[in-house]
Amino acid sequence: MKLVYVFDAYCGWSHAFSGTLQEVIARHPDLPVEVVSGGLFTGQRRVPIREFGFIKGANVQVTAQTGARFGDAFNAVLDEGSFVMDSEAAARGLIALRQAAPERAAELAIAMQKAFFHDGLSLSDAKTYRKIADELGLDSDAVVVAFKTAVPDADFQLAARFGVSGFPTLIAVRGNDAYALARGHANIEQIEQRLAGLLASQ
Repeated sequence: MKLVYVFDAYCGWSHAFSGTLQEVIARHPDLPVEVVSGGLFTGQRRVPIREFGFIKGANVQVTAQTGARFGDAFNAVLDEGSFVMDSEAAARGLIALRQAAPERAAELAIAMQKAFFHDGLSLSDAKTYRKIADELGLDSDAVVVAFKTAVPDADFQLAARFGVSGFPTLIAVRGNDAYALARGHANIEQIEQRLAGLLASQ
């Protein structure tokens, strides 16, 4: 059995799920984790962030429910309003980082979200991935080259195949069967209960 984590790097609820994901991984180090990018802000949804007027209120709700924090640098980007969230570029960034250290995919996804939601860095900028790679001891030159050439279609298609329509979604995959452990917000106890039932039935 393996876990598949479908997230979007620009999704505040995915950011809030980071701590729970880390806890799941810590409790189940034997379960491999595959991380897949969704396409929350693609096509006509690639517009200035100010056009998503709900974000600031949603982030207040995220913090209230989960304790997740949003940094001053991110809030400055939100207040300025012209930044365009591009999930396709972010997906290319994940692919580039993932190629450098596939076994650390969850850690890399969390680092991307920290870069945006804490540090206010663009996930469309190669310099962001160079910074993440350097901080995590990866080959930053290789990561930047991969970012420029990566094609995220396979990630988006896999997310669609799993029927994912919202982020984050955590899935347990065993053989040809997939079981949702979390759709949107879920705490560690809820996930552990669902996972325990699956592990007991192996």
